[in-house]
Amino acid sequence: MSTDAPKLSAVEKIKEESKFLAGTIPEEIAAGTDHFNDENLQLLKFHGSYQQDDRDRRIEAKKAGIGKYYSMMLRLRIPGGRISSDQFLKMLDMCDELGNSTMKITTRQTIQLHGILKQNLRPTIKRINDMALSTLAACGDVNRNIMCCPAKRNDSVHAELERLTDELTEAMAPKTPAYHQLWLSETDADGNVISDEKYMVSDGTPAEVIEPLYGATYLPRKFKMGLALPEDNCIDIYTQDIGLLAVVQDGKIVGYNVLVGGGMGTTPAKKDSFPALAKRMAFATPEQVVGVCQAVLKVQRDNGNREDRKLARMKYLVANWGIEKFRAEVEKYFGEPLADCTDDDVHGFDDHMGWQEQGDGKWSYGLNIENGRLYDDDKIQFKAGLRSICHRFKTEIRMTGHQSVIFTDIEDSDKDELIGLIKAAGIPTTEVTSTVRRWSMACVALPTCGLAITESERRLPSIIDKLEEPLAKLGLSGERFTIRMTGCPNGCARPYNADLALVGKAKNKYTVFAGGGWLGNRLAYVYKDLVPDDIVVDEMIGIFSAFKSHRQDGESVGDFCARVGQEDLEVLAAAAPRP
Repeated sequence: MSTDAPKLSAVEKIKEESKFLAGTIPEEIAAGTDHFNDENLQLLKFHGSYQQDDRDRRIEAKKAGIGKYYSMMLRLRIPGGRISSDQFLKMLDMCDELGNSTMKITTRQTIQLHGILKQNLRPTIKRINDMALSTLAACGDVNRNIMCCPAKRNDSVHAELERLTDELTEAMAPKTPAYHQLWLSETDADGNVISDEKYMVSDGTPAEVIEPLYGATYLPRKFKMGLALPEDNCIDIYTQDIGLLAVVQDGKIVGYNVLVGGGMGTTPAKKDSFPALAKRMAFATPEQVVGVCQAVLKVQRDNGNREDRKLARMKYLVANWGIEKFRAEVEKYFGEPLADCTDDDVHGFDDHMGWQEQGDGKWSYGLNIENGRLYDDDKIQFKAGLRSICHRFKTEIRMTGHQSVIFTDIEDSDKDELIGLIKAAGIPTTEVTSTVRRWSMACVALPTCGLAITESERRLPSIIDKLEEPLAKLGLSGERFTIRMTGCPNGCARPYNADLALVGKAKNKYTVFAGGGWLGNRLAYVYKDLVPDDIVVDEMIGIFSAFKSHRQDGESVGDFCARVGQEDLEVLAAAAPRP
């Protein structure tokens, strides 16, 4: 038997030598260059930032002899997507003053700013923290932004979900002093960081003291969590590393069914990689749940794959071990056996769009934001409209897992005024937004994402445009189904459990997936691979036409595709008359 130590990935060495994520980031900021080196780029993710370049301008940059047009993307950590109007307004200010004048609401209920120049990264993070928000752990090999049902409800169940989300955010967060030292410490007249002894890391301090949960090398890969209700899986609980499904009895949460091992990313060239839905592991009481989540994270920390980052997500550990062995190990770390899951499972999904009663005499209004992008142009003024609403109502805003926003605490007498402000900005209300557009979702992709192979956010709206009329002719305008699109197989818009999905595979070519569902608890299959961009709409219309002709009573698009299977679906779609 070989006794050779495993060959760790290059990122593991970078983390180990980083002094808890500080690296040489201060020196690089002081150097005045327009981009960071490869080692610090890995560490910056933990601080909430990715380096990007404008891929639309690469040829222009090359001709000008300037390399690339670099900038930083900055992502916030906003537990459950809850943010005040004042905080939202300040973020809109920053996207204009320090970013590219747009703001992105993400698929994990948080905010991204794009186009931040390197010299503006520190001031931007400082301003974010000054408004009682943070970017720490929004990216990187740690637990990221925790998702939670964003519905504003005057009941103990939703209040407890929100309270637990906040508690878990702190309990699962890295404790590195480097974040404060790098971004929040005072600077001298030349902009150099003045180190605060309180936040300096001593070489002799044990890792378990500085990072009691993560240790010196953090996790093998990113880690995601979400909380949901059986009747409302609006945060896609089965796609999370840890999903907590609330078990409610007599109007009170009595515990959580703990799901483990979900994850969407895959690498087609690596045959042993795959998307996965989480598996039901055990039941945890409210008193146990935080400790159980920390135990799950520790099992992944100590046993996850640190040799190959493409196989490092916890879903691979669960798949390799089996759920029984994984649960037994979690129980060892937790220190006591756990009960089995109850029969409670997901059976509903509310996107919380439009008017909904809060239960306290007030209303919330969910406004669809197509693909989460906030901008102003000569047709639509998303930013101006939302500014008006924030200034007027000064209420809490909640971001959804479908990249949209919910305005809360609206008085019945103010409903018409809110709708008036939306219409005045040229923003389509939820009521006039087609069902297919309302339930669609895309990742950022080109031009800023370095992983993107194809278009996604910039392409999906025109695909929806071409689907709306055929769907109306087929009598399917009111049919609810999810269409999700990503520019690469990494799966940031959660395509692999959607009714239908387009995933970038090669230049201007997509893999078409079918057979998932809006409920989120079934994986889709590959319907057709390497479909050229100019025929993807016709391929989807063929599926809808087949669905119209051959569906069974009460069957959704995803149910139909799953029932007939890939081969029969292809035959039926080819034979179905186009509207």
